[in-house]
Amino acid sequence: MDEDTAAFNKIVAALALPKATAAEQAARAAAVQAATKYAAEVPLLVMQTVLASMELIEAMVMHGNPNSITDAGVGALAARAAVMGAFMNVRANARSLTDRTFAADIIAQGRAIQAQAIAIEQSIVALVDSKID
Repeated sequence: MDEDTAAFNKIVAALALPKATAAEQAARAAAVQAATKYAAEVPLLVMQTVLASMELIEAMVMHGNPNSITDAGVGALAARAAVMGAFMNVRANARSLTDRTFAADIIAQGRAIQAQAIAIEQSIVALVDSKID
C-alpha cells in the first residue's frame, strides 16, 4: 500500500513540474511517463506476490487444520480479488503510457497472472467444497 501511494505521489510531483518552456514541457512529460511506468509496475508486483501466496493457501487446504479449511477457501477468494483489483490498476496506468510496447508487455503479464489466479482459486474452492460436502 505504501509503495502504491509513493507511485501516485511521483505522478503528482511530475505533474507539478513547470511547463512554461518547451524544455520544461519535455522534462515534465518524461517525468510523468517514468512515474506512470512505475505506477503500473507496483500493482504488477502486488499481483505476483499475491499469486505466490495462493500456493500457500492451497497447501493449507490440503494439509492444514481441517477446522480452518473454509478460512483458507475465503483466503483464495480474497487473493483472486486482490489480483484482479491490482490488474485494474495496471491497466489504468498502462493506458496513459506513450511507450506502447511497455504497456502491452505489462498488460500481457498481468493477464497471465490474472488467469493463473482465477484457475488456482477455482481449484482451491473445488477442493474446499469436496472436503466440506
